[in-house]
Amino acid sequence: MPQLIASVQGVEVKRIYLKNDRTTLGRKPHNDIVFDDMAISGEHCVFELRGIAEVFVEDVGSTNGTYINGHIVKSRQLLRNKDTLTIGNFRVQFFSASEHGEPSVQPKTVTMSLEAIGVPGTSGALHASLKLLSGTSPGLEVPVVKAVTTFGQPGVAIVSISHRRDGYYVVHMHGETPSTLNGKAIGPEAIPLTHNDVLNLAGTELEFLLKGR
Repeated sequence: MPQLIASVQGVEVKRIYLKNDRTTLGRKPHNDIVFDDMAISGEHCVFELRGIAEVFVEDVGSTNGTYINGHIVKSRQLLRNKDTLTIGNFRVQFFSASEHGEPSVQPKTVTMSLEAIGVPGTSGALHASLKLLSGTSPGLEVPVVKAVTTFGQPGVAIVSISHRRDGYYVVHMHGETPSTLNGKAIGPEAIPLTHNDVLNLAGTELEFLLKGR
């Protein structure tokens, strides 16, 4: 199954499996893929799936444009395996087939309500996000909307953030470079996250935020 892997400054923030004939991307919440970034238009671009793995991308009149391997997309264009798209502050790599096969449960690519999962009055009922503190896009916030989300650089440092009924937890997944939470190494045991905690993933610092306080 074709997939898109989105990253910001080398940190993977979202993985999307293209299973529908048409998948829209933009800043507004009605899109199939939502990137909350002012550099991205409300309706930015669309991906069209033909057959098993043939995917076309088309910019739909965005302000800042959609780029493939550094070249602006001027018309509907066929994507080739490992093409790299630049969409706002996001780097999105296209793979014609999933590296590890199809997921047993398709991850959600739309914004969902976390209140429906958490216990009211606890951190499990709050909206979570990661804010970049370093690099070329400081201040950019990436929402954490899935029950389990992975962040990091493949082969370097990967952590998993899970949303449980009593809050959010981080655990080291794999990678040779140690990841830290507030300066302390993250191991295989789940560590609870609190508002304003700082994660360091191979030199990239991110602040964990809880909204709705």
